[in-house]
Amino acid sequence: MSESPLLQTLFRYQAWANEELLDSIGHLDPVELGKERHVSIRLMNHSLVVARIFAAHLTGQEHGYADDNTPETPSLADLHAALTASDQWYLKYLETISPELLSEALPFVFTDGDRGCMTRQEMLLHVATHGGYHRGEIGRILAQLSIRPPWDTLAVHLHRSEPSRRLAAAAE
Repeated sequence: MSESPLLQTLFRYQAWANEELLDSIGHLDPVELGKERHVSIRLMNHSLVVARIFAAHLTGQEHGYADDNTPETPSLADLHAALTASDQWYLKYLETISPELLSEALPFVFTDGDRGCMTRQEMLLHVATHGGYHRGEIGRILAQLSIRPPWDTLAVHLHRSEPSRRLAAAAE
Protein backbone atom coordinates (compact mmCIF):
# COMPACT_ATOMS: atom_id res chain seq x y z
CA MET A 1 0.00 0.00 0.00
CA SER A 2 1.43 3.38 -0.93
CA GLU A 3 1.62 6.27 1.51
CA SER A 4 -1.47 8.13 0.34
CA PRO A 5 -4.06 5.34 0.88
CA LEU A 6 -2.41 4.41 4.16
CA LEU A 7 -2.55 8.02 5.35
CA GLN A 8 -6.21 8.21 4.27
CA THR A 9 -6.93 5.14 6.40
CA LEU A 10 -5.06 6.70 9.31
CA PHE A 11 -7.03 9.95 9.10
CA ARG A 12 -10.38 8.14 8.73
CA TYR A 13 -9.43 6.26 11.87
CA GLN A 14 -8.51 9.52 13.62
CA ALA A 15 -11.85 11.10 12.69
CA TRP A 16 -13.69 8.04 14.03
CA ALA A 17 -11.61 7.96 17.24
CA ASN A 18 -12.10 11.68 17.84
CA GLU A 19 -15.86 11.26 17.43
CA GLU A 20 -15.97 8.33 19.84
CA LEU A 21 -13.92 10.15 22.48
CA LEU A 22 -15.85 13.41 22.22
CA ASP A 23 -19.02 11.40 22.82
CA SER A 24 -17.45 9.92 25.98
CA ILE A 25 -16.34 13.36 27.19
CA GLY A 26 -19.89 14.57 26.64
CA HIS A 27 -21.12 12.00 29.14
CA LEU A 28 -18.91 13.39 31.91
CA ASP A 29 -21.07 15.27 34.37
CA PRO A 30 -19.93 18.92 34.25
CA VAL A 31 -20.62 19.40 37.98
CA GLU A 32 -19.43 16.12 39.47
CA LEU A 33 -16.52 15.63 37.04
CA GLY A 34 -15.94 19.23 35.99
CA LYS A 35 -12.16 19.14 36.46
CA GLU A 36 -11.70 15.95 34.43
CA ARG A 37 -14.10 17.16 31.74
CA HIS A 38 -12.22 20.48 31.51
CA VAL A 39 -8.80 18.78 31.24
CA SER A 40 -10.17 16.45 28.56
CA ILE A 41 -11.55 19.34 26.53
CA ARG A 42 -8.26 21.24 26.89
CA LEU A 43 -6.30 18.21 25.64
CA MET A 44 -8.58 17.76 22.63
CA ASN A 45 -8.40 21.51 21.94
CA HIS A 46 -4.61 21.30 22.03
CA SER A 47 -4.76 18.48 19.47
CA LEU A 48 -7.02 20.63 17.30
CA VAL A 49 -4.70 23.65 17.49
CA VAL A 50 -1.69 21.53 16.53
CA ALA A 51 -3.66 20.04 13.63
CA ARG A 52 -4.57 23.55 12.46
CA ILE A 53 -0.98 24.72 12.77
CA PHE A 54 0.26 21.84 10.64
CA ALA A 55 -2.55 22.34 8.12
CA ALA A 56 -1.20 25.87 7.70
CA HIS A 57 2.33 24.52 7.29
CA LEU A 58 1.08 22.08 4.65
CA THR A 59 -0.59 24.85 2.67
CA GLY A 60 2.06 27.55 3.17
CA GLN A 61 -0.30 29.82 5.08
CA GLU A 62 0.05 31.67 8.37
CA HIS A 63 -1.73 29.92 11.22
CA GLY A 64 -2.02 32.86 13.60
CA TYR A 65 -1.34 30.84 16.77
CA ALA A 66 1.15 32.09 19.36
CA ASP A 67 0.90 28.88 21.39
CA ASP A 68 -0.15 25.27 20.96
CA ASN A 69 -3.48 25.82 22.72
CA THR A 70 -5.95 28.66 22.99
CA PRO A 71 -6.22 30.79 26.15
CA GLU A 72 -9.95 30.13 26.34
CA THR A 73 -11.53 26.69 26.56
CA PRO A 74 -14.17 26.11 23.90
CA SER A 75 -17.50 24.53 24.67
CA LEU A 76 -17.66 20.83 23.88
CA ALA A 77 -20.09 21.55 21.04
CA ASP A 78 -17.77 24.14 19.48
CA LEU A 79 -14.77 21.84 19.90
CA HIS A 80 -16.68 18.97 18.33
CA ALA A 81 -17.62 21.07 15.30
CA ALA A 82 -14.07 22.38 14.89
CA LEU A 83 -12.46 18.93 15.25
CA THR A 84 -14.90 17.45 12.75
CA ALA A 85 -14.07 20.24 10.29
CA SER A 86 -10.34 19.69 10.84
CA ASP A 87 -10.65 15.93 10.36
CA GLN A 88 -12.61 16.51 7.16
CA TRP A 89 -10.02 19.02 5.94
CA TYR A 90 -7.25 16.43 6.33
CA LEU A 91 -9.28 13.76 4.52
CA LYS A 92 -9.95 16.16 1.63
CA TYR A 93 -6.28 17.19 1.58
CA LEU A 94 -5.25 13.56 1.28
CA GLU A 95 -7.70 13.02 -1.58
CA THR A 96 -6.13 15.85 -3.56
CA ILE A 97 -2.40 15.73 -2.76
CA SER A 98 -0.21 13.97 -5.28
CA PRO A 99 2.00 11.13 -4.00
CA GLU A 100 5.07 13.04 -5.20
CA LEU A 101 4.28 16.03 -3.00
CA LEU A 102 4.04 13.84 0.12
CA SER A 103 7.82 13.52 0.20
CA GLU A 104 8.41 17.26 -0.26
CA ALA A 105 10.21 18.84 2.72
CA LEU A 106 8.76 22.10 4.00
CA PRO A 107 10.49 24.52 6.36
CA PHE A 108 8.37 26.13 9.08
CA VAL A 109 8.55 27.86 12.45
CA PHE A 110 7.17 26.32 15.65
CA THR A 111 5.04 28.48 17.95
CA ASP A 112 8.04 28.85 20.30
CA GLY A 113 10.06 30.40 17.45
CA ASP A 114 12.21 27.34 16.82
CA ARG A 115 12.72 26.41 13.18
CA GLY A 116 11.74 23.06 11.74
CA CYS A 117 11.59 21.15 8.49
CA MET A 118 9.53 18.05 7.79
CA THR A 119 8.17 16.31 4.74
CA ARG A 120 4.45 16.55 4.17
CA GLN A 121 4.02 12.88 5.07
CA GLU A 122 6.02 13.41 8.28
CA MET A 123 3.75 16.32 9.17
CA LEU A 124 0.68 14.19 8.50
CA LEU A 125 2.07 11.36 10.62
CA HIS A 126 2.86 13.85 13.37
CA VAL A 127 -0.72 15.15 13.42
CA ALA A 128 -2.15 11.63 13.59
CA THR A 129 0.24 10.27 16.23
CA HIS A 130 0.00 13.47 18.28
CA GLY A 131 -3.79 13.16 18.35
CA GLY A 132 -3.55 9.52 19.39
CA TYR A 133 -1.18 10.39 22.22
CA HIS A 134 -3.62 12.88 23.71
CA ARG A 135 -6.66 10.65 23.17
CA GLY A 136 -4.70 8.09 25.20
CA GLU A 137 -4.21 10.61 27.99
CA ILE A 138 -7.95 11.21 28.09
CA GLY A 139 -8.59 7.48 27.99
CA ARG A 140 -6.45 7.14 31.10
CA ILE A 141 -8.45 9.89 32.83
CA LEU A 142 -11.66 8.02 32.00
CA ALA A 143 -10.23 4.72 33.24
CA GLN A 144 -9.19 6.34 36.52
CA LEU A 145 -12.82 7.43 36.90
CA SER A 146 -13.87 3.79 36.34
CA ILE A 147 -15.37 4.78 32.98
CA ARG A 148 -14.49 2.47 30.14
CA PRO A 149 -12.82 4.58 27.44
CA PRO A 150 -13.72 3.98 23.79
CA TRP A 151 -11.74 1.32 21.91
CA ASP A 152 -9.26 3.69 20.27
CA THR A 153 -7.38 1.28 18.03
CA LEU A 154 -6.95 1.04 14.29
CA ALA A 155 -7.92 -2.66 14.37
CA VAL A 156 -11.28 -1.91 16.00
CA HIS A 157 -11.92 0.95 13.58
CA LEU A 158 -11.15 -1.20 10.54
CA HIS A 159 -13.44 -4.01 11.68
CA ARG A 160 -16.28 -1.70 12.65
CA SER A 161 -16.08 0.30 9.43
CA GLU A 162 -15.62 -2.82 7.29
CA PRO A 163 -17.49 -5.70 8.99
CA SER A 164 -16.72 -7.93 6.02
CA ARG A 165 -13.17 -8.24 7.39
CA ARG A 166 -14.56 -10.45 10.18
CA LEU A 167 -16.43 -12.58 7.66
CA ALA A 168 -13.28 -13.00 5.58
CA ALA A 169 -11.38 -14.23 8.63
CA ALA A 170 -14.22 -16.62 9.59
CA ALA A 171 -14.26 -18.13 6.08
CA GLU A 172 -10.64 -19.28 6.35
